[in-house]
Amino acid sequence: MVTDRLLAGARATLREHGVSEEAMDVVFVPGAWELTPAARRVSAMGYDAIVALGCVVRGDTPHFDLICRSVSEGLTLLNTVQQTPIVFGVLTTDNMTQALDRAGGKVGNLGSQAAEAALEMSDLLTKLGEGGGEG
Repeated sequence: MVTDRLLAGARATLREHGVSEEAMDVVFVPGAWELTPAARRVSAMGYDAIVALGCVVRGDTPHFDLICRSVSEGLTLLNTVQQTPIVFGVLTTDNMTQALDRAGGKVGNLGSQAAEAALEMSDLLTKLGEGGGEG
């Protein structure tokens, strides 16, 4: 439910900026842990940007901390070694109310914000690459 709302927000924002439905591909993964290997594979496929969406809600075990840290570090590492910008759109919340508030509720939609950042990063990296490395 939460990730569906994040995805809907991201898709709506991309459409508002002129990105066609045909240009948007969605890859579903079983959980947040799997975002990093999926993003690594997708980054080699020639996309302008990747928006990694997910949600991890704190539970009673340290699992939350391990998953959040691993996903954050994994996607950060990919951003340093891949040419395709990968935007972090993963909610890390203490409870489901916080998650829903950030997935189209009273705090906004992280999916929409992540899509906006992906568009901006794609434009920025295109502009930075126009000089061919001349300095």
